[in-house]
Amino acid sequence: MTAQILDGKAAAAAIKDELAERVAALKDRGITPGIATVLVGADPASQLYVGMKHKQSEAIGMNSIQRELPADATQEQVEALIDELNADESCHGYIVQLPLPRHLDTDAILERIDPAKDADGLHPTNLGRLVLNVNGPLETPLPCTPRGVIELLLRNDYDLGGKHVVVVGRGVTIGRPMGLLLTRRSINATVTQVHTGTPEMAPYLQQADVIVAGAGVKHLIKPEHVKPGAAVLDVGVTREQDPETGKSKVYGDVDPAVAEVAGYLSPNPGGVGPMTVALLMTNVVETAERRAELR
Repeated sequence: MTAQILDGKAAAAAIKDELAERVAALKDRGITPGIATVLVGADPASQLYVGMKHKQSEAIGMNSIQRELPADATQEQVEALIDELNADESCHGYIVQLPLPRHLDTDAILERIDPAKDADGLHPTNLGRLVLNVNGPLETPLPCTPRGVIELLLRNDYDLGGKHVVVVGRGVTIGRPMGLLLTRRSINATVTQVHTGTPEMAPYLQQADVIVAGAGVKHLIKPEHVKPGAAVLDVGVTREQDPETGKSKVYGDVDPAVAEVAGYLSPNPGGVGPMTVALLMTNVVETAERRAELR
């Protein structure tokens, strides 16, 4: 058996084509969705990631707003910039690029973001609304990576209803919101969550119809952990320096040999990563659409 590859790049491209049409429709109503980033310092990886987001946003017609501060910026300076974006009507959603310099209070800065403009969907207010399963016109942004996992499966005609999904990891970015999204009635999966406190993960993994690996441990998931035909989505990230090139190389949580056992495989890199950026833009466009309906 060789797994069907869940191509995140292709799915993300389709989403961006759809978003371009929605952006054009908003512009016809006098609204240009605006996405902003806050970058503190000059970390090369962060600069590359932020630049990619703006390039893709501009390509579908969104207004791109870049805000940068030096690495020695004070807490007050960063919070003042947050307040500025909260009040800026041309900005419909934004992110603060992490990690921030160590002298800054990251939690205080993230909580200062207007929840309605939380493009990542990870503000405490939005996570609380996710727990309460709030829907309808007041629905708030959803966490990008977990939403990207589900969207990637759905766009490959994979029905999660009734499936047993094992989520590896319990972090606030992936693990915790992943379980909440999967158990919504519209998805209707059964979820088991394993983590560093789980004495033995293998028995749970071997029963799973779907594995979402977000632990950040290189090649943690081996072929013997996977039920034949299962869907495996790799969202864990480990960066190691390549001894030959000296450059940083990204590894996922899933051993590549899993492709010989799984029925579906979303590798890392190339799988869910592109979906995260596409869903980030989706959150901002949806915020602009909600604002348009409330006018």
